[in-house]
Amino acid sequence: MQAKDIPLHDIKPLIEIQEYSMYYLIAISVVALVLFLALAYLAFNYIRNKNKFNIRKEHLKLLHAIELKNAKKDAYDITFYGATFMNDSERHKKAYELLVEHLESYKYRKDVDSFDEETKREFDNFVGMIDV
Repeated sequence: MQAKDIPLHDIKPLIEIQEYSMYYLIAISVVALVLFLALAYLAFNYIRNKNKFNIRKEHLKLLHAIELKNAKKDAYDITFYGATFMNDSERHKKAYELLVEHLESYKYRKDVDSFDEETKREFDNFVGMIDV
């Protein structure tokens, strides 16, 4: 057979084609992994901080719950819970000190009268300026 000796002029030799699909797959996988890890981190932080105990929120709730009926007990409670917010600013500190000054007459005695209007106003002013 002489077919082997026939020169092939119209068929070009094979050329190498660059294949990038593997690099694309790796890049997409890395980006997806980074996005997944970022979302997992954010979800973890959200869940962890959602259930975290916040003493400031609790004390603010307790201050709002005070009805100013039992003057002696309420004076002690206001002094205790209000101290949490005393160092927020200079304005808070002055308001707290003024409030404690008004509350002193309701502490350390066996029998006390109801809160006067001035003390109630100072208490409402102090609670109104608290931000949590």
